[in-house]
Amino acid sequence: MALNLPPAVRTFVDATNAGDSDAFVAAFTPDAVLDDWGRTFAGHDGIARWNVTDNIGKRSHFEVVSAEETGTPGVWTVVLTVTGDGYNGTGPLTFTLDGDRIARLVISPT
Repeated sequence: MALNLPPAVRTFVDATNAGDSDAFVAAFTPDAVLDDWGRTFAGHDGIARWNVTDNIGKRSHFEVVSAEETGTPGVWTVVLTVTGDGYNGTGPLTFTLDGDRIARLVISPT
């Protein structure tokens, strides 16, 4: 499905699928927060650790199911199907954008 994703979200998906950890981390602001079902990772160092343990390090692959901006400007809900050697399934991610980067990402159960 071809969707019109914000550039930061498109980079998040494309970098994961390409296994490009540098591009993945660069999609986030330096002070970004990633909340994965209550586990919080802060800044580029924290997000890089999460990437190794839960994302590219687990050979994750993302397929975008849907994407829409919520009622708040710069906040997007994106439903992804994830496959790989870690989590496998479909669920929502909430991205809060700051310009062309991700300031906050919340991964929550469906």
